[in-house]
Parts: sequence; C-alpha cells; structure tokens
Amino acid sequence: MKSVFYLLFLLAWAGASHAQTTDWAGIIAKGARLEMLGDGYAFTEGPAPDKKGNVYFTDQPNDRIIRWDAKTGELTVFSDDAGRSNGMHFDHDGNLLACADMDNQLWLFRNPGLKAGMPEILIHDYAGKRLNGPNDLWLAPDGGIYFTDPLYKRNYWTRDPALQQDGEHVYYMSADGLQFFRVDENLVRPNGIVGTPDGKKLYVADIGAGKTYVYDIEDDGYLSNRTVFVEMGSDGMTIDHKGNVYLTGKGVTVFNSKGVKIGHIQVDEPWTANVCFGGGDRKTLFITASDAVYGLRMKVRGVR
Repeated sequence: MKSVFYLLFLLAWAGASHAQTTDWAGIIAKGARLEMLGDGYAFTEGPAPDKKGNVYFTDQPNDRIIRWDAKTGELTVFSDDAGRSNGMHFDHDGNLLACADMDNQLWLFRNPGLKAGMPEILIHDYAGKRLNGPNDLWLAPDGGIYFTDPLYKRNYWTRDPALQQDGEHVYYMSADGLQFFRVDENLVRPNGIVGTPDGKKLYVADIGAGKTYVYDIEDDGYLSNRTVFVEMGSDGMTIDHKGNVYLTGKGVTVFNSKGVKIGHIQVDEPWTANVCFGGGDRKTLFITASDAVYGLRMKVRGVR
C-alpha cells in the first residue's frame, strides 16, 4: 500500500512541477513552443521593443543592456555601463527610457542603435531626496511617464536607503517635465506597471500585497477609482491588442480585461521577471526569466 501512495505522490509532484501551458482563449499561435533565445546571463529584466520590434533587455547584476535583433535573432551588448537598469520603455520619438537603479534615477538614451550613447538624467530625486529605486515604467499616449518606486536594497549601494523616500509609491511626470508628483501613496511594494493604448486605464502590480490594481487615468495625469483587478501581484507586465493583461512571477499568467484567468505559460526557470511583445509584427511574446530570455509566437499582438 505504501508503494502505491508513493507512486501517486511522485505522479502528483511531476504534474505540479512540469505543468503544461494552458491557453483557454486561443491566444497562442497554433503549434508554437516556448523557445530559448539566449542564456548565460545573471538576471534578465526590463524588455522593451523599439519601432522595428527589436527588443532591448537588461542583465542587471552585470550592469548591461542587451539588444535582440528581431530579424536575425542576434544578441549584442548595447551598453555595459547601464546604471544597473531595470525596467525600460521606448518613447514616441524612439528614445529609450531606463530605470537606472545604481543611483535611483530615470535615464534616457537618445536615438539608440547598436551601441548606447551618453544617457541623459531625466529624474534624480523627489522633494530633495533620492528615489528608492525606479523599477518599471509606462509611457502614456500623451508622453507622460508613470513609474513604480519600490525599495529593494542593493548590495552595490553605499548609501543608507533609510534616508530616501518615506514609502514605496507610484509617480507621474508630464511630457514637458514640468509636473512631477505621486499618484498613489498607499501601496506596499509597487512593481509592474502598464496602461491601455487609449490612455484611459493603468494597471499597477503591488507585489508586496499580492494584488494588481486598475485605475482610471485623469486628464491631468492623476489616478482615480482604484479597484482590485486580480488577487495576484507581478514583477513585470504587458498588455495585448485585445486588452489581455500578462503578469509574471511563476511563468506568465494571462487575464482578460475583466480579470478572468485565460491562460498560463509555463517557464521552467526559478523566476519569470518581465515580458513584452516584440518582433516586426509584435506577435512574439518576449520573456525575461532568471538567467535566460525566451520567445513564444502568439495569435494576439502587442500594442504600441
């Protein structure tokens, strides 16, 4: 009898550890398989597609930004002095915004190509104090920037993080840079962030509370009507053209715009940090996970 129970335990363990990808809404391309695009990194984060679908991502512990070529699949080093960048996003002019965690700043690389030029510092403090560490960001249609500022104490900091901000908040900076203010001061640890392409809704993952919230975006950049979208936090996140929201952590979990789970993409890595849509047609789901990056062909596409 003991051997039977042991066999059942092993089968259950195997099923839990090697769960198959589920796709109840038919969002993954027929016959598509998760493909490793590159590995050998320390920890990958911050994927951001440019206008041609090339994806830039960070290898944060190694202080690098890597570029994946959408046509050839070639991986090249864009920057090896990246300010310990985390989340990234391209603006409407094709410039690369980066959450530079080394000195808790927001950087901008103008007209990036194969190699980075000297970055500009867009934000370096709030109310005279350093930020905790900008983590992820989203660019609204009007050019305004929303970003999360959790506190993850880094071993490469030489300063005391207790002298920084009084909490972990979400911020907004207007397109002209004249307005810079907090839009939510009541979160535990905000992390992933993404908005709808019409600029009306913003999703923020509070990984510390294990929740993801959705807000209405007001004309002046402020947020209103915060509600719980799903009872799940996330590291990075993205959205597709149908309004489905992709959360990360243990693989990629997909919810429709009503917060109903419609799929899960199993990634056999310790942690799935972030996700975006890349490729020329924006139909490759690009996934950063621990020491590797992956791609998966989709039926749905990303939004610009």
